[in-house]
Amino acid sequence: MKFRVGRDDLGEAVAFVSRALPSRPVVPLLSGMLLRADADGLTLSCFDYEVSARIRVDADVLEPGTALVPGRLLAEITRSLPARPAEFADDADAVALTCGRAEFGLVCLPVQDYPPLPESPPPLGTVGAGLLAAAVAQVAPSASRDDTLPMLTAVCLDIDGEAMTLAATDRYRLAAREVRFDPAVPGLRAIALVPARVLAETARALSAGPAVAMAFDAGDGGRAGGAGAGPAVDQPRPADGLISFESADRRITTRLIAGEFIRYRTRFPDQFGSRAEFPAGPVIDAVRRASLVAERAGPVRLSFGSGRVVIEAHAEGRARAAESVPAEFAGDCPVISFNPHYLLDGLVAAAAAAGEVSGAAGERARPGDRARAGRAAGDEPAGGEDGLPSGPALASAGDAADSDDAAGGRIRLEFNTPAKPALITRVGDEGLDGGPGPADAAGPADAAGPADAAGPADAVGPADAVGPADPAGAVDSAGTEENADSDREAGSGADEARDDAVAAFRYLLVPLRVPDRA
Repeated sequence: MKFRVGRDDLGEAVAFVSRALPSRPVVPLLSGMLLRADADGLTLSCFDYEVSARIRVDADVLEPGTALVPGRLLAEITRSLPARPAEFADDADAVALTCGRAEFGLVCLPVQDYPPLPESPPPLGTVGAGLLAAAVAQVAPSASRDDTLPMLTAVCLDIDGEAMTLAATDRYRLAAREVRFDPAVPGLRAIALVPARVLAETARALSAGPAVAMAFDAGDGGRAGGAGAGPAVDQPRPADGLISFESADRRITTRLIAGEFIRYRTRFPDQFGSRAEFPAGPVIDAVRRASLVAERAGPVRLSFGSGRVVIEAHAEGRARAAESVPAEFAGDCPVISFNPHYLLDGLVAAAAAAGEVSGAAGERARPGDRARAGRAAGDEPAGGEDGLPSGPALASAGDAADSDDAAGGRIRLEFNTPAKPALITRVGDEGLDGGPGPADAAGPADAAGPADAAGPADAVGPADAVGPADPAGAVDSAGTEENADSDREAGSGADEARDDAVAAFRYLLVPLRVPDRA
């Protein structure tokens, strides 16, 4: 084997594949990176029986061949190479790498024992690369990190015709984002549970390319259902086996997680008794500052008054933080408390769709949370056209709110009581087509039907009474069905003026129930 490749192309390819290398391989051989030079150029790949990555780059191949070298070591070397073309040549049991005056020798691993790359499953359709990356960044942080419930460590990819919904939950919050999907078969209906960590890395790695082709074996679950087929009632069984994401000359595969995902659509209430709207940036900054003094897993409290919301947190006997932000509120429950980190994740994700988070507000978000959605920011009017009720029931935030609106989007917070899940959306976000999308066509009657049997993963529901030390409020799974009807009956005049549109991004968060302070 002998070839020459540009340093930048080599560095980019090695970095792409090295992200999929196992950190603690069960077999040392699986830490290797496979180099294959042929007439089509240079192909780099890796596979550990769970995740595989493959990329092809242009190279001047003098002698075709294959070699397996230590992957992470090669990644370290390529990052330090001078700005000169790199030359590879195998010699007995080693591969020689020369770049300018730098020379390296890498001991080869036994390539004959390395597992072959898996074949791609049948293609199902494509989604925009940037749109997928933004959606995954909004949803993936809500996935659980508790391996005892594997289905909750996944992001659910729910394909229904020309719409794909990404959903994730850790029992304390539930995030869902709907994006456009171009199916290979019209009216396709299929679900796949993808490990959240792998999906987040994949979406970031492919975000700069063209459309991402998705492929997995939908089996009996994949069928032509189409919009309006009632997906909330008829949720197909998740697919088994592998899923493949491919864009240009890059491909990543991973094993799907087996098991049933919760019927997440039934978790979103149809009506709310209280609703608030406020500028995204100032509230994100205020919550971030208040969380600095909150005790470990302690709450931040949002108290709505005349034209403002006071965001405060306490550390008993040590510190207190309070900050006022302009806000509009209508409803009977002016006080609600949340885990500050879960609240920030939801606010940042909702604002990201409008490109709202920047500067200090963006510092709190995880790197993926700062991804921007593909649509333009700041197109919504500052006020008066957002469907808020008028009259004495709604406090006006005045000129301060108007100036904040001019800078970007606004966030809507809706809830019924301080003990039941609250919904965070972005004002003006009306789904894919400005109205209920195909994935939400089940209608109000499906808000909590008998088909939604509560199981161990079926856990986003009203909170039990807990103290401030509870990390996010205990979740009463069984109570979700019993309280569904009362949730719908709790709607007030604030909901009567609400649009029928379903937001493309929705974030349901269980509040913290804390004792009232004097």
